[in-house]
Formats: sequence, structure tokens, C-alpha cells
Amino acid sequence: MEIKDLLASLVILLTYVGLTLGHLPFFRMNRAGIILVGVTILSLMGIINLKEAWQSIDAQTLVFLFGIMILNAHLGYAGFFGFSMQALLRYARSPLALLCIISFSSGLLSAFFLNDTMALMLTPLVYGVVKALKLNPNPYLLALMFSVNTGSLMTPTGNPQNILIASISGLSFVTFIKNLWIVSLFGLLLQILILTFIYPEVRSLKPLPPLEMTFRVHKGLLRKGIMVTSGLFLAFLAGLPMAESAFIACGLLLFTRRLRSERYFSKIDWELLILFAGLFILTFTTQKLGLHKPLLVFTQSSYGLLFLTVILSLLISNVPAVLILSPYVTTSKDWLLLAGGSTLAGNLTLLASVANLIVAELLEKGGHTLSFWEHLKIGLPLTLLNLLFLYLWLYLLP
Repeated sequence: MEIKDLLASLVILLTYVGLTLGHLPFFRMNRAGIILVGVTILSLMGIINLKEAWQSIDAQTLVFLFGIMILNAHLGYAGFFGFSMQALLRYARSPLALLCIISFSSGLLSAFFLNDTMALMLTPLVYGVVKALKLNPNPYLLALMFSVNTGSLMTPTGNPQNILIASISGLSFVTFIKNLWIVSLFGLLLQILILTFIYPEVRSLKPLPPLEMTFRVHKGLLRKGIMVTSGLFLAFLAGLPMAESAFIACGLLLFTRRLRSERYFSKIDWELLILFAGLFILTFTTQKLGLHKPLLVFTQSSYGLLFLTVILSLLISNVPAVLILSPYVTTSKDWLLLAGGSTLAGNLTLLASVANLIVAELLEKGGHTLSFWEHLKIGLPLTLLNLLFLYLWLYLLP
């Protein structure tokens, strides 16, 4: 290997380390900044030129993700997520019922509206409810963490890595749901079982006191949001191109007299879009240098692919892992395995998922802390059993 290629490999390695840690020592850069600097250095070294960098970016993935973000922003302003959870929590007659409702409702919402968004929207609501009821908040907040990850598995709109996989593979919305809904359901049931074992108090069927909740709903925005969302998911079910459908929905929502466009754009996670674009470029460069070749031995079998997906998701995060492995995935089952492995790995530790970190950060701001080890004692058995079921369901069960 030439000196230039060796230095480029070091730059790529340091970039991935920065992405894993979320920062680099002595530098005030987040993940988006780190990847832009890394790609810039590779360009200055002559490893990749601007034309190659531009062509390596998958525009459909970015458009799809942008459209879902606009949809989530509109529904958030309309009060849809708070209204939905408020309506469901009224049926929480006991601590066990509350745990079940939080698990299934947040999992279902995450399947359609991005797990990170649900973590951001639902954490203050769930924490406020359990505090008002004077319950131990930990099992319910852990249920929320696990649910937004597990529930997001079943659709292409559930999380960023699924959006990426759907864009690259061409798997339809129906294919995702048909093959993965049972894996999500298994995971949600399993987390309830483990949480009730670890926290005996949540098994209680003792009636909870009535809880009055107030949440502002903008009826006009809500009606429009529900209409556009329904149309969008009908388009997905009909097999229409998902990126184009999301883009049209985005245009319909922005065509409004009620909200300024700036309010929509203020809710867009621009850093995530930059991160995605940079990851496309970084992955292309990694492949151009042949740094991926030692990994190919694991992609020769389905169980090797699952193992590598989980390990890479934990080491460098799920989206980079999917991008690195995507060129070596050919069958529909392997694509679904890649989606499942990269998503379920997020339940293993407190640091393994952005959604987990969002919940933890919001709780710390509210004066409550969830420890790494408390998460791990549930996350470890939950993840291993769910991954085993995923593999059996896709490859061994009829």
C-alpha cells in the first residue's frame, strides 16, 4: 500500500472513531462536522474528487428522509403525537397496563414516524405521567427506549437505516411490514416480560388514580396532517416510489397559510442529512481503497452477515454499518436481516442508539438519570433473544 493510501486509511479510521464517540478529543466538532472534515481531507489528498463525491450520494435517500422530517414537523406542531399518547394513556388502569400501553403505542408510532422523533416527542410526556402517578420511572422509560427502536424495525419509515435500505434495495413498504412485523411484536412482548421480571412493582394490577392531561391541538393542522399522512401511506402500500411520494407530501404540507416555512425548516435535522451525505462519500472512498475486503468473509453466510451487522452497528453506528455492508447484500432476506440486525443492535446498550441517547439526555435535563448498567441488564438478553428470533423467522421457520 502506498504512503498516500496508508494516510488516507488513517483519516478514514479516525473519522469512524469520531463518529462512534460523537466527538474528537480537543476539538469541538459533532458527528456532522467530523465527517465533513474527514471527507475534505480525503479530497485534498486527491483520494476522491468532487464529481466522484457528488455521484456517490444517494439523492433518493436524502429526499425520502427530508420528506418524513417535514411530515413529522407538521404533525408535531399539530399536536398529533401528544394527542395520540394522551388518548391511549387514559386506558392505563394499572401499572402493568401503563407499561403495555407505553410499549405498544410508542412502538407503533415509531414504525411510521421515525424512532428519533418519537424519542424526542414522547419522553417528556411519559416522564410527566409516571412522576404524577408517583411510580418508579425507570421501567417505563426503558420501555420507551426499547419500543422506539423495536417498533421502528417493521417499516422503511421507522428509522434512518431502514430508509437507507429501502432506497438502495428497492424493497417495498409492504415487504418490510409483511416480513418484520412479527419480529417487532415479539420484541415488544419480550421487553414487557423482561421488565416485569426485573421490576416486580410493574406487575401490579392495582388501579391507578385518574390522571387529567392537557395537550394543545391545532385542529386545522391536524386534519391536514392526517389527510396527507393517510395519502402518503396509501401510496406506499400501492407500491409507488417512496422518495417521490414523500417529496410530494412535503410540498403539500409546505403549501399553507397557517405556518411559516421557517418553522418547518427549523425542525429539520440538517446535521443528520449532512451526516448521511458524508457517509455516502466516506463509504465510497473506503471501497475505492479496498479497505472493506477483510469483511467479505463474513458476508458469505447469513449468520456471518448478522454478526458483522451487529458488531459494526455497535462500533461505528447503524447507518455507517448499513452503508459499508450494502454492496454485498443481494437477496431480499439478507436486506431484511441487515435492517433487523442494525436496528435491534440499538437495544443492546444505552449508547448503541441515537434514540436511547435522546431519551437519556432529556431525562438528565429533567434531573433523572438512567445508568448504563441498568439499561444493559435488560438490553443484553432482549437484544440477543430478539436477534435469534429475527434469524429464525427469516431463514429457518416456514
